[in-house]
Amino acid sequence: MINLEKEIREQPAAIKNALEGNRQQIKALVAEAKSRGIKSVYFCARGTSDHACIAAQYVFGIVAGIPCALGTPSVFTKYGAKIDLSEQLVIGVSQSGKAEDVLAVLRSAKEDGAITVAVTNDETSPMAKEAGYSLFCGAGPEVSIAATKTFTSQMAILFSIAAEWAKDEKFSDILATLPERVKENIDHLVPQIDRMANKYRDIKGAIILGRGMAYPIALEGALKMLETNKISMKGYAISDFHHGPIAQVKPGDPVFVIVPSGKTVEDSHAIIEKLRGVSADIIVVTDDMSLVPADCEKIVTAPSGSELISPFLTVAVFQLLACRLTEVRGIDPEIAGVINKITITK
Repeated sequence: MINLEKEIREQPAAIKNALEGNRQQIKALVAEAKSRGIKSVYFCARGTSDHACIAAQYVFGIVAGIPCALGTPSVFTKYGAKIDLSEQLVIGVSQSGKAEDVLAVLRSAKEDGAITVAVTNDETSPMAKEAGYSLFCGAGPEVSIAATKTFTSQMAILFSIAAEWAKDEKFSDILATLPERVKENIDHLVPQIDRMANKYRDIKGAIILGRGMAYPIALEGALKMLETNKISMKGYAISDFHHGPIAQVKPGDPVFVIVPSGKTVEDSHAIIEKLRGVSADIIVVTDDMSLVPADCEKIVTAPSGSELISPFLTVAVFQLLACRLTEVRGIDPEIAGVINKITITK
């Protein structure tokens, strides 16, 4: 079994470690944030970790009513600007904990007296040592170029912070079911993905669309596909795709539309109708078979039970598809050319 598939299958254990191993630290940091009257969060990350933060933005807003910003590290490292982060909860996210620009943001925030948090998969990393609170993914070594188990464990940690902030026991209980749900989902998806990989083995590129909780998975899914199979992929928010980007779609072009049961179904069906109008090859990714139009290809995940945790299930579709496509296309996903496992940006 190649590293990529092995690490995809290790996600249930990684998520369990992330949820259970950080409980007390999360309680402490949220208690401090509330005692200091903190009312907003400033995330800082790159790549896959940035996608985890985008997912967390939605959850913090929906569950806890907390506004979040995605940090711009180059403002600190390239432009030398000083941004006052003293009244923010500043969360740096990096699987390696070695992202120098994210580290620079944490240092600046610490100088301001802000509460700083590092979410990493290395407890000895520079970021983990710099931050006031170090939250550990506990995913074990991640060897594959494509991050999988660190992405879902990062989301688990960030979602847990939101649940604790809101004192939402129902959401916390749902999060506790994730390891079992994710394992069931992977087993459920494998035969569908095997079929899809054979059908789309000669794919040159594709678009992935999602709205709300599905949007960060559109971004992450595209990244997994392009970095492993070296094909042109792009993820968009459905709401943005209407405003121009749909013009690029030609008859027969594959477009994945992520349609979790929940608040954004109507928007998803609206874009599907537009895509029909240009004769796109539409593949619907959903947890509810009834949401798939009869003339569309489909990939059905295990039931999520909550739209808020649907990212953990839908991302597995693209992780597994990326993995299987490398096999049928004869590509080694561990040989990525210019891509390194640990990318240091300044």
